[in-house]
Amino acid sequence: MPEQQFTRTLVTSALPYANGHIHLGHIAGAYLPADIYVRFKRLKGESILYICGSDEYGVPITLTALKEGVSPKEVIDRYHAANAEAFARLGISFDLYGRTSWDLHADTTQTFFRTLYDGGYIEEQEMELWYSEQSGKFLPDRYVKGTCPKCGYEDATGDECENCGAQYAAHDLINPRVNIPGDTSTPVLRNSTHWFLRLPEFAGALKTWLDSHPEWRTNVKGIAYGWVQDLRARCITRDTDWGVPIPLEDPRAAGKRIYVWFDAPIGYVTNTRQWGIDTTGDAAAWEPWWKDASTRLIHFIGKDNVPFHAVIFPAMLMGQKDYILPDNVVGNEYLNVFNRQTGKAEKGSKSKGNMISVRWFVERFSRDAIRYYICAIMPEAKDAAFDWDEFLNRYNGELCDVVGNFVHRSLTMTVKNFEGKVPEPGELDADDRALLESLPALIDGVAESLEGFRFRQASERFIDIGRRANVYFDTKAPWTTRKTDIVRTGTTLYVCCQVVRALCTVMAPFAPDGAAKLAETLGITLPQGGPNGGPDGWNAAKQGIAAGSPLQAPQVLFPKVDPDLIAQLADEHAAGKAF
Repeated sequence: MPEQQFTRTLVTSALPYANGHIHLGHIAGAYLPADIYVRFKRLKGESILYICGSDEYGVPITLTALKEGVSPKEVIDRYHAANAEAFARLGISFDLYGRTSWDLHADTTQTFFRTLYDGGYIEEQEMELWYSEQSGKFLPDRYVKGTCPKCGYEDATGDECENCGAQYAAHDLINPRVNIPGDTSTPVLRNSTHWFLRLPEFAGALKTWLDSHPEWRTNVKGIAYGWVQDLRARCITRDTDWGVPIPLEDPRAAGKRIYVWFDAPIGYVTNTRQWGIDTTGDAAAWEPWWKDASTRLIHFIGKDNVPFHAVIFPAMLMGQKDYILPDNVVGNEYLNVFNRQTGKAEKGSKSKGNMISVRWFVERFSRDAIRYYICAIMPEAKDAAFDWDEFLNRYNGELCDVVGNFVHRSLTMTVKNFEGKVPEPGELDADDRALLESLPALIDGVAESLEGFRFRQASERFIDIGRRANVYFDTKAPWTTRKTDIVRTGTTLYVCCQVVRALCTVMAPFAPDGAAKLAETLGITLPQGGPNGGPDGWNAAKQGIAAGSPLQAPQVLFPKVDPDLIAQLADEHAAGKAF
């Protein structure tokens, strides 16, 4: 079967909950890999749209509001603004960062629900739920805590244990207690009517679709196939007044809302609709991105979101009849935190105080430093761990010493000795030709890795270009030949300028600030691209930079990090002050 040709690409990152600050684990899972990929595609001039936004409904938000004595809207407004700012400071370049609390989202979600309902894919069921007689309400999910029936963890929630991951029926929870401030009653079980998505109806279509994507990551396929082999109807409503209203004229729907896991991925559609309205004024501008088979849809997620993006949301899309399905679901494993005291990696936890928030990090380091290190250790096939010593060594030793140092010494010597211009080369020798002739393949190698969502490999190949260039520079020793053979020196530095030109483009997806500084020095423009496409700036890097092109005095692209600062901040982190 010939490979499908796409004319545009829609990229999404999982919607973060507007219930807390984003941390580096979030970034490594769903946002940095997506941003690197999108920046690469924009440089190539392809038509690409990057959509995300806050997930603003759900029980954790109402619980936070209750505990703080504020409204749920105050909670989501606070964290939506804080997380949007943190993403921007890290250079995560969404085309739109939207909200599920928008009226437009209610419209989109209710349309999805009605279409599934009218198609016979939603049914009513009676279910036994915990109820508080003191508060006079049913208690969804986290409104109940107790002892896990599987592992004995005493702070498990109403239907799921965060300690062992077990899921169970409400009546299986041992020693239940109400998790509402001021409510001291013991919950009781009562029947309540809810609406369920009939997932088994999609089992055959889901398996056929998954079978058509053997190229997906093993972790994603494994989880998705496991779910498809054991599909059950899944409840898509909750007893709460915070969320999208159920669009049915049914008195049993009063006091209930559509469950957050159902409405959250629909936020991708809502935010694409809003982007279309904002950029074109056309209420239908979103449709080609979701309903045209020549659009490639790619989800970037953490592995905990695989069932929703590789099984449930695709089933919901199938039930709409005219929507495209994801062409890839890129799921990363977890970014843990290395504990210096124990010498082991441990799961990030707010209660342990070992999480590192983005807002804390970007106040202390350049975003290029953070982006490079996380990409270098990205948890693609297995969990990775943030390690302060490794962060120092990888950033200083690779991005600064290998790439930054080569660029700076090459351009400094060129500007000083050749009147601020790329020199005319003399006769090329074997070393010159070998490096110049290798550049197109080296650039293509980075592109190949990015196309295949192998971001660690892409960063390694980017750094390898710098390593090869340093070997060449040291072999040719232009600081010596400039005293005896200025033509040879000019040839060497001409070759170096070609590598610098290539590095300027290749580093842009990983280290956009350094690339922008270097582009200014070289007097070139890196295309920004976007939904409408643009010139191919990636392959333009293979054409090099002409002799005689003017150069500015080079800037330090990647300032080194002081080891003493790392030691200080590592201590702050260990004391739980990095959030």
